[in-house]
Amino acid sequence: MKAAYTKPFLIAAFIILLDQIIKLWVRKHMYLGQEIHFLGSHGMLRYTENNGMAFGMELGGAFGKLALTLFRIAAVCGIGYGLIYLIKHKYHRGLIMMVALIMAGAVGNIIDSTFYGIIYHYAPLFHGRVVDMFYFPLLSGHFPSWIPIWGGEEFIFFRPIFNLADSAISVGVIMILINQKRYFKQEVPEVSNPNSEMLEE
Repeated sequence: MKAAYTKPFLIAAFIILLDQIIKLWVRKHMYLGQEIHFLGSHGMLRYTENNGMAFGMELGGAFGKLALTLFRIAAVCGIGYGLIYLIKHKYHRGLIMMVALIMAGAVGNIIDSTFYGIIYHYAPLFHGRVVDMFYFPLLSGHFPSWIPIWGGEEFIFFRPIFNLADSAISVGVIMILINQKRYFKQEVPEVSNPNSEMLEE
């Protein structure tokens, strides 16, 4: 039983540690907006910071930032409780690992938003900025002029800049959605046949 509890949390701890190592390296060796290309123009590190949610999305204002950080902390507590519940009740190992990934990603970004402002002396507790760096603009071009609203405008796929924590959350959620029938499969109890009971009598 101890191993069942230990493995998911060890994996989560490893992801959190690796996420923070990458973020600290980026902060130390890059300046905001700097790019380091490793797949030409289609894959790079681009140092950015954001005040909000995954993939650079934001919830406006100082109050929105505080509310988001506190919500993340509450969500991680709930996810941690849920993870223990899943392990205790012997749910599918794949589901347990995916929930561990989601928890690790949430914790990774909580560390930034909770402590980075104080550590780097630019904001009070709970108002730090999340460090993002992975950018994969795989396709770019312009929408055809006949398309309503966006006609003629530039498009980039994949536009969001993200970090390892964001990736862990996304992988966990996507895999649960794809495998939900397998992860949440329930055994159907056998229905007794009335005729067989009559025969026994």
